Amino acid sequence: MQTTASKKVINGWAMYDWANSVYNLVITTTFFPIYFAAVTADKYGANSVPFLGREYVNTSLYDYSISVAYLIIALMYPILTSIADTRGNKKQFMRFFCYLGAAGCSALFFFDIKNVSVGFGVFFFMLAAIGWAGSLVFYNSYLPEIAAPKDMDRISARGFSFGYVGSVICQLIGFVLIILMADAGEASRYTFLLVGIWWFAFAQITFKRLPKSIPSNQVHEKSFLTEGFHEMKKVYAQVTKLPVLKRFLRGFFFYSMGVQTVMLAATLFGAKLLQLDQTKLILTAVIIQLVAILGAWGMARLSARLGNIQVLMGVVAFWILICIGAFFTAEVKENGGDPEFLFYGLAVCVGLVMGGIQSLSRSTYSKLMPETKDTASYFSYYDLTEKIAIVVGMFSFGFIEELTKDHGGMKNSVLSLIVFFFIGFIWLISALMKQKQLNKAIQ
Repeated sequence: MQTTASKKVINGWAMYDWANSVYNLVITTTFFPIYFAAVTADKYGANSVPFLGREYVNTSLYDYSISVAYLIIALMYPILTSIADTRGNKKQFMRFFCYLGAAGCSALFFFDIKNVSVGFGVFFFMLAAIGWAGSLVFYNSYLPEIAAPKDMDRISARGFSFGYVGSVICQLIGFVLIILMADAGEASRYTFLLVGIWWFAFAQITFKRLPKSIPSNQVHEKSFLTEGFHEMKKVYAQVTKLPVLKRFLRGFFFYSMGVQTVMLAATLFGAKLLQLDQTKLILTAVIIQLVAILGAWGMARLSARLGNIQVLMGVVAFWILICIGAFFTAEVKENGGDPEFLFYGLAVCVGLVMGGIQSLSRSTYSKLMPETKDTASYFSYYDLTEKIAIVVGMFSFGFIEELTKDHGGMKNSVLSLIVFFFIGFIWLISALMKQKQLNKAIQ
């Protein structure tokens, strides 16, 4: 029977969230999207950014860049993670992607659009995204190895809480740089460098404390490429025979399109559509992270009382209300009103459910998956689902903005996310009904 590892190992595992969450907050959520939108608008105009022989809306180009980066990593997942399982070297793969991501963040320090092209920034932004996403599947796959099922919700929430605290500290340092330095753009670029160094340095604690994974196969009769696809085929076949897990993953796929897109595009929404200044947006991001700490822990406790899927259903319904609120906030701005405090209210709502839905989704999957040594392959399947959801979600968000740029633009993109959440909610209902049916049959 699986037992929970020592506190030293658990905290070492959670420290990777502390290390890499600064990328997710500082690079993708606040500083870089604000910086990218501002410098491209100053040089080219907000709706005319040349890239690869085509003109793009600058915020749509940002959305497409994320989509392509996650598509690349999604295509790599099946091979990389199954190799990590069968060879027992998931820590080495995790380290490689960590360093790749940290290098990509650091290189953004040189993204001064006066001296380098938009392509330079897009390339290293994508490189950082690939490093972040690539390392996470190995990080997540350690959870069932170091935590007993009864402790998974709590330990998963601890990881997210560590991440929120660490990222807020780094965010505040960047905020101080912007206040103290005369050039806000230069301060932002120093913050990109800080993120790379932070990520690399704190990850060393994780790499030192995590145990070496045990390979599921001691004898290898096939090449690493053939064995990799064989492992993924095996996981897929097993998932299709697990009715609750299969339905949960379908729901997770659709509601992740909405959740991840909101998280990645929220700052662009505030900066471009509501025209809030950088200082207010950075402080709003800090508020979201602080509230998210309480949300992650609160949802873990709530799931222990009500059940994981039940709580996820309630949270997804709450996300639908957030999207409706965001649409009407944009309407207030269009009609000449001041939406600032409405935006802050939305930020608090997002914070309450942002960390909780990610943490609870991860631990729910851990509970529903069968007992196995192929944890990286199983979490590859989970992360592959999430990354493809990001590809579809962000591409749809950018495409709808471009398609309707003269008739609502980003406001329509926000409203379209309700469809993803609704479909996800329906699949969660199906998973819950099947779970109750199976439990009744056992009794």
